Amino acid sequence: MRMHPGPEETAAGTAEPPAAGLHEVGRLLAGGGVAVLSGAGLSTESGIPDYRGATGRARPRTPMTFQEFTASEDGRRRYWARSHVGWRTIAGAAPNAGHRAVEALRRSGHVTSVITQNVDGLHRAAGTADAVELHGALDRVVCLDCGRTSSRLALDRRLTGLNPGFRDTGSRINPDGDVELPDALVHGFRVAPCAVCSGVLKPDVVFFGESVPKDRVQRCFDLVDAARALLVLGSSLTVMSGLRFVRHAARTGKPVAIVNQGATRGDEFAAATVAAPLGETLAALAAELG
Repeated sequence: MRMHPGPEETAAGTAEPPAAGLHEVGRLLAGGGVAVLSGAGLSTESGIPDYRGATGRARPRTPMTFQEFTASEDGRRRYWARSHVGWRTIAGAAPNAGHRAVEALRRSGHVTSVITQNVDGLHRAAGTADAVELHGALDRVVCLDCGRTSSRLALDRRLTGLNPGFRDTGSRINPDGDVELPDALVHGFRVAPCAVCSGVLKPDVVFFGESVPKDRVQRCFDLVDAARALLVLGSSLTVMSGLRFVRHAARTGKPVAIVNQGATRGDEFAAATVAAPLGETLAALAAELG
């Protein structure tokens, strides 16, 4: 059940402080053995918007699908042109207080594993090197023909050489690391092939319409099974990719807590929900637990 009412649930019509939920989250963490499942809401304080939270509501945009990307050269050109401009924001983003708090809790033994739905690499940048990146990472590129994985930084340099000045165009960054660009600009963009086999390059992320590798999914289930509890941070759990782990934890009798600015599809499975800023809340919890 939910540990605190939302604003519409209070008798006086004002929001009740989430003290009960925070107490329960702190209690779960104090017991150790907690697996973390993080989402886009954890990275908004690093300047990366989300799709469905407060920063994402104004962007009713459909991201690139795997089918679009693989179907045509025009689709790939559109993706890489927009992503090339947006990459500077992703590459320049730094871990925020929330990422650092998760790493502090991991070092102290309260958190035993981290699964992230984010592709920004900020958990790694905060020191959580073994975080399972469920949907991959934008700082890696994979060739769909030969399977070779390479650095996004190296590709960025090649794209810059092929498209001088293109980086200075564009507008607001989107959650998947690209921007909206006029069709006229996209049309003239030159795409770099694989440096080894001249095949098709794709960011090493799971696009919409693409499946997460089965071994990676199983790894996440194993981490949830090995944990005593599951803590969800900054995810609306709208897609089954993350929600399945919450359902699995609840089905196996493990307590679930959720810290997110807004309701989630997993609230019904949670012993505690907290609607509060992620960075501030997690930093306070980490400090309290030492």
